[in-house]
Amino acid sequence: MLLNQLLNIQYPIIQGAMANIATASFAACVSNSGGLGIIATGSMDANQTRIEIQKCKQLTTQPFGVNVMLMNPYASEIIDVIVEEGVHVVTTGAGNPGPYMAKLKEAGIKVFPVVPSVGLAKRMERAGADALIVEGGESGGHVGEMTTMALVPQVVDAVNIPVIAAGGIGDGRGMMAAFSLGAIGVQVGTCLLVAEECPIHENYKDAVIKAKDTDTVVTGRSVNTPVRILKNQMAREYLKLEGHFESREELEKLTLGALRKAVQEGDVKTGSVMMGQIAGMVKERKPMKQILEEMMTSTKDVYAHLQEVMEDIQ
Repeated sequence: MLLNQLLNIQYPIIQGAMANIATASFAACVSNSGGLGIIATGSMDANQTRIEIQKCKQLTTQPFGVNVMLMNPYASEIIDVIVEEGVHVVTTGAGNPGPYMAKLKEAGIKVFPVVPSVGLAKRMERAGADALIVEGGESGGHVGEMTTMALVPQVVDAVNIPVIAAGGIGDGRGMMAAFSLGAIGVQVGTCLLVAEECPIHENYKDAVIKAKDTDTVVTGRSVNTPVRILKNQMAREYLKLEGHFESREELEKLTLGALRKAVQEGDVKTGSVMMGQIAGMVKERKPMKQILEEMMTSTKDVYAHLQEVMEDIQ
């Protein structure tokens, strides 16, 4: 069973929960275009979460999900709102969803934790997860150390629940590779940043389009908060401070409000411009529906090519 069959959606594609970007409007656009839109609650409180969920319901009749950052002090109240509002899917990060699993499952809500390692994947399976979003370090934003190509098949072999691949996937080649590794679908983010409906500043979109394969860097490894961002002025200053073993507090001063500056103000020099390594393949703005349709069309083209290759091997 592929992800689209599991979730009753058109395409086996989940939209990543990008902080300050994955609004109700954006999630609804993804769902209306055939994927599974996700509202990123980030540091929202319960009331803000309810407003976003209800807004998304007004904008789409298709399934959508909500991401919960479990370090959020309002996480428990947010879970209650999600149950009350009858959301279809919950994705989780930055914590253990175990304490909320029974409540979510009793409400018929599917739980997909995001995991960066085999060990965490096993723990989430034991906790009762319905599927796992297995994310490699190629992705934008907060990342782990393992690459998607190495991590996904190891998790597939280690667990008995479905796996969704994430990190470095932006076209049909990446999706077909994910299927080949044993995944039932993909989660994508960077390739959606240039969607015409994406609520980020045009400067941010331009930065993604102009990015080359080597234009992202991971900051924060020294303080155990690795984040992949555009290699801009802020990133270089951050890495310089890291090289001098500055404290977490000093580093946080540099990044305070940096994502908001990039997303809302279009500051691509001193803002935190989160994007994955796949940015080097993203070349133009397109409607969301076209992005997802082209991904599926190219996946079918890759499949046809692979059939020809296998015939030649035989």
